[in-house]
Amino acid sequence: MELGSEFLDRIGLINEIRERFVLDLHGIHGIRHWARVRRHGLRLAEQTGANALIVELFAFLHDSCRLNEYSDAGHGDRAADYAMSLNTRYFELGRTDLEKLCYAIRHHSDGMISEDRTIQCCWDADRLDLGRVGYVPDPFYLSEVAHGYISEAYAWSRQTPLSVIRGGGT
Repeated sequence: MELGSEFLDRIGLINEIRERFVLDLHGIHGIRHWARVRRHGLRLAEQTGANALIVELFAFLHDSCRLNEYSDAGHGDRAADYAMSLNTRYFELGRTDLEKLCYAIRHHSDGMISEDRTIQCCWDADRLDLGRVGYVPDPFYLSEVAHGYISEAYAWSRQTPLSVIRGGGT
């Protein structure tokens, strides 16, 4: 995928991550989570002007180095280092964009908010998928744009029809 002077070998990257991923690919931090984070992130990036390539890379990489589904304090640091090692192999980011991607990955579980629209977009995309573990995202930690997707994202994460989430019929 060509994005200006940046590129992404999406298939190669996903295959690389899948081969290295030590958890269940169909677990709570596996490929379905990556896909939902990607979808949320690209939708938000379109509306906020966030860097879509960074957001997409974040979706694939942020949980790629988890060793445990539940408690793994070092996974963000490991994934950021991994992302740095993949630059120029499967994607190409300049120094500033690579630093932004790595910062977003490194701190995605720290409960922070960011003034940078790309970093916040990454975190919003991940937080919008908290429904997969039974949590409704807290609007305090989301951008205003992401607020509008909480119900829809929760329903998708839980595989529950949106009408049920909003109090309608089944």
